Amino acid sequence: MSCICLCMYGRYTQELGAYAKEEAARLREEGVRRRSVTERSRSLELLENDKGCCAKCRICTVRCQKFLISCVGEDWIFLILLGLFMALLSWLVDFGIGICLQSQKWMYVNLESNVFLQYLAWVTYPVVLITFSAGFTQLLAPQAVGSGIPEIKTILRGVVLKECLTFKTFVAKVIGLTCALGSGMPLGKESPFVHIASLGAALLCKFMSLFGGIYENESRNIELLSVACAVGVSCVFAAPIGGLLFSIEAMSTFFTVRNYWRGFFAATVTAFMYRVLAVWNRDEVTITALLPTNFRQDFPFDLQELPAFAVLGIASGLGGALFVCLNRQIVQLIRNQKTIKKFLMKKRLLYPALVTLLVSTITFPPGFGQFMAAKLTQMESLETLLDNQTWSKQGIPEEFDSNSHSQAWKHPQVNVFVTLTLFVVMKFWMSALAMTMPVPCGAFMPVFVIGAAFGRLVGESMAAWFPDGVHSDGTIYPIEPGVYAAVGAAALSGAVTHTVSTAVVVFELTGQISHILPVMIAVILANAVAQSLQPSLYDSLIMIKKLPYLPELGWGHHEYYNIRVEDIMIRDVMYITLNCCYRDLHDVLLTGHLKTLALLESSESMILLGSIERAQIQALLSLQLGRPRRLKYLRDRATAEKRLSVVSHPGSEDGSTMVNQEVHFQVNKVKVQIHLYTMWCLPSVLKSGSVKEKWEENQLDEQVNFDNCMIDPAPIQLVENTSLHKTHTIFSLLGLDHAYVTSIGRLIGVVSLKELQKAIEGSVAVKGVNVRPPLASFRDSGTSGTIMNNENKARDLHKLWNRRKLMSLPQEHRASDSDEKSK
Repeated sequence: MSCICLCMYGRYTQELGAYAKEEAARLREEGVRRRSVTERSRSLELLENDKGCCAKCRICTVRCQKFLISCVGEDWIFLILLGLFMALLSWLVDFGIGICLQSQKWMYVNLESNVFLQYLAWVTYPVVLITFSAGFTQLLAPQAVGSGIPEIKTILRGVVLKECLTFKTFVAKVIGLTCALGSGMPLGKESPFVHIASLGAALLCKFMSLFGGIYENESRNIELLSVACAVGVSCVFAAPIGGLLFSIEAMSTFFTVRNYWRGFFAATVTAFMYRVLAVWNRDEVTITALLPTNFRQDFPFDLQELPAFAVLGIASGLGGALFVCLNRQIVQLIRNQKTIKKFLMKKRLLYPALVTLLVSTITFPPGFGQFMAAKLTQMESLETLLDNQTWSKQGIPEEFDSNSHSQAWKHPQVNVFVTLTLFVVMKFWMSALAMTMPVPCGAFMPVFVIGAAFGRLVGESMAAWFPDGVHSDGTIYPIEPGVYAAVGAAALSGAVTHTVSTAVVVFELTGQISHILPVMIAVILANAVAQSLQPSLYDSLIMIKKLPYLPELGWGHHEYYNIRVEDIMIRDVMYITLNCCYRDLHDVLLTGHLKTLALLESSESMILLGSIERAQIQALLSLQLGRPRRLKYLRDRATAEKRLSVVSHPGSEDGSTMVNQEVHFQVNKVKVQIHLYTMWCLPSVLKSGSVKEKWEENQLDEQVNFDNCMIDPAPIQLVENTSLHKTHTIFSLLGLDHAYVTSIGRLIGVVSLKELQKAIEGSVAVKGVNVRPPLASFRDSGTSGTIMNNENKARDLHKLWNRRKLMSLPQEHRASDSDEKSK
C-alpha cells in the first residue's frame, strides 16, 4: 500500500517481533488461566473427599460460585451487556456531538454584529476539531481511520487484522468520531459505530473468557462480531430489524442461521435502551421512532405516482454509482500526484485542515450557505425534509412555519427548487471529499440526507405539476413531498451500499410502513442500476486499501459459468515429496513465501498426499540443524579427538587442555552462538574450517522424517472443470486462501485468492465481448474423444487405488504405540 493510503486510511501491518511477543504473552496468559481452572477443580475434588464438619459448606460455596460463573458466561448475558453498553455509548457520543454543534451555533449567533468574526468562528471551530481528531487518531491508533466496515468485512471472511480490534483503536475511534461529527462536516456515524460495536464485542469476549472458555473460541468470536454489526446500526437509528438485515447484506457473504436470534435479541436491547435514555434525558415523552412522521394512512399514494417513484429509484442508482466513483477518483488523484503525496506525507494534518476550511467556507450562512440551509445540522435537515408541508405551494415566504426549521430553506431571492438543487449538488461532492480525510467517519448518513433532499426535490416538482393533487372517488388527495424524501433517502443509501434493507431502516426510522410498495420499488431499481455500474462503497474502500477480500460476482455475467479453474490456475506449483531431503526444504523456504506447501508421493506420480504449513517445515529444519544437534556433534567429535590423543601420547598432558571457545555457525545467514565448556582438543576441531560446512551438508542431505510433523491429510481440492462461479462460492463459504487443483488425485495446479480476484475483475472488464477462455477449444472434442478420455481416467483411477493400499501417510509418534510394540 502506498504512503498516502497509510496517511488516509490507517495501517494494517505490524512488526514481526512485536507480533511474536504479543502471541507469546497471550499463550502465557492462557496457560496461567488453564492452570488456575485445573487447580480449582482439584481443590473441589479435595473438598469432596474431606470429611470435616465445614467441608459441606465449602463444597456448597464452591459449587454456587461455579454455577454463577457458568451463568455469567451464557450468550444472553453477553448480548445484554453488549446491547446496554453500545446504547449508552451511542447516547454519550450524541450528547458530545450536540454540545460541540451547539457551541458553534452559540459563537455564530453572539457574533452577529461582525461578519468577519462570525466567519472566523464558523471556520476555525471545525478546523480545530477535525485537526485534533486526525492527530489524536494518527498518534494513538491509525487503524481507527475511516468507517471500519471494510476491515470488519475482511475479518468476517477469515483474514486476521488484530490491530483493528484493540482497546487503543476503540478509544481512538470513539473520541475521534465525536470530534469529527461535532465539527459539523458532512460525515456519518453509522459505519464507524459498526466498527465500534465490533470493538466492544471483541473486548467483551476477552472479559467473558474469564467466566467461560467458550469465548476463547475464534469461530464463535467471529459469529459474535456479526451480531455486533447489527448492534452498531441499531444504536444509531433505533432500528433493530433493519440493523440486523443491513449487517447481513453489507457484511456477510453467507450468514449462519443460528446467529439470527442473537442478532435480533442484541439489536432489540440496544434500540430499546437507546430510546429509554432519550426519555430519561427528557428529549422524548415516551419511546417513539427517531424521526416520527405523519404521512397519510387512508390513501398513502396513487398508482399514477408509481412511475415517479420508479424514476426516482433509477436516478438514485445512477447517483449512488457516481458517488462511489467520485470518492475513488479523489483518492487516486491524490495518490498519483507525487508532489501532493510527498507534501501530505510531511504535513499529515494539513490535508484535513484544508478540506475542512474549504467546506466550512462554502457553507458559511451569510455567504453561499444561505442558498443550501447551512444553518441546519444533518438531523435537523432530515427532519425538515421528511415534513408533510408542501413548500412549493407557499407563494410567499411568510407562509413558512416560523417555529420550525423549515425557515432555513426559504430565501427571498430564489425558490425552494434552487435551494434543494444546490443542497444536493454541493453536499454530494463535499461528502465524497470529506470521506477521504484521515478521521473516523462514515458516509451512510450524508448519503441518506442527500437522498432525502433529492426525493424532496422530486416531490416538490410533483406537487407543482399537480397542484390539485390526485383525484380518487371525488376526493382530492394532495401530493406529499415528505413521502418522496423518505423514498429518495432509502434508494440512494441502498444504491451506495448495495443493500435493500435501507427500506426497513426507513420504516423503523419514521415509524410508518404505509409506503412500503413505493419504497421497495425505488430501492430495488436503485440497486439494480448501481450494481451494474460500480461496486458498493465498502467494496470500493476495500480495493482502495488493498485488503485481501474476494469481490462479489454480481449478476448478469454469464461468462462466470464458462470460465473454469483450469483457465485461471497456476500450473507451476511449489511442492515437497515424501522422500525429499532437508536440502529441498531449505531451498523451498528460500525461493517461496507460501504459507502452506503441497506434500506429494513423488515427482513422477504427483499424487497429492496432503499439505504442510510453512511453520512446520521451519520446525523440521530447526530440529535438524538446531543447537542441540550441533552441541552433540561437537561433543562427540571432541571426545573422539581426546581418545586419539591419549592413545598416541599416553603420558602427555599437553594434548588434553581445557578450553572455553565460542563457535560460530551460519545457517540461512543467521549466526548461532554456541558456548562449549569443558571440551578436549577443540582447537584441532577449529583448525579445519570445513568441518562445520561438511556437517551441515551431511545433515541437509539426509531424508526428511515426517513422523513428528503435523500434516493436513485432506486439503481443499478442486477439479479442473470446476466453474468460476462454484469456485467463488466455495472460497466465500469456507473463507479459503487457496485450493489445490487435482485430476484423479494428481496435483495439476493451485488457485489462490489473488488468481480468483484477477479472474473476476478480468471477466467484468470484457463484459459484452465474446471472449473464449484459453482452454475452451479443448472442451469442444467429440463424443468418442470424451469416451476414450473417461476410459483412460478410470484405468488411472484403479492404478491409483492399488498404490494407495500399499502406502500410508507418516503419523505422529505415540508413546502408547511404542509401549504396545515393546510388550
